[in-house]
Order: sequence, then C-alpha cells, then structure tokens
Amino acid sequence: MSDKARKLFEALDLDANGTLTREEVITALRTKGPTLVASGDLPVWALGDADAASALFDAADQNGDAVLTLEEFTAVVDRRFGWA
Repeated sequence: MSDKARKLFEALDLDANGTLTREEVITALRTKGPTLVASGDLPVWALGDADAASALFDAADQNGDAVLTLEEFTAVVDRRFGWA
C-alpha cells in the first residue's frame, strides 16, 4: 500500500470513520478533486464526473458490501494510478 493511496483515502473519508461510501467518494472527488490534483495527490486524468467516481468505487468494492475499506481502496488505486 502506497503512502499516496493512504493519503487519498484519508482525503476522501469525509466523516473520518475509516471507510468510504459511494456518495462520499463522489462528493469528495467533486469538492476536493481539483485541490488533490493541484497538490499531486490525484492524477489529473483521474478527476472525472460522478459516473467515473462511481465506477472507481465499484472496481474497489471487492466484497460488494457498498463500503470501501482502506485495503480495498488502495489495492485498486495503487494499480490504476501506477503507485504500487
């Protein structure tokens, strides 16, 4: 698990409960995405619309429980963003 993926997870975890919901990912990427791109914490090409954020969530939700753990999230993000 990369430090970048952990930092991104923490930035998207709006309620700081240690998990991500679909709505949290969509909302956080919409509101924080440009700042995360500017700081180098998110590739510019990864900043998309709600459908793209939802697709990222679906790819990471390995057990289908509609909640992402740090491990689920980082496994997909590290691979997709080339951080691993």
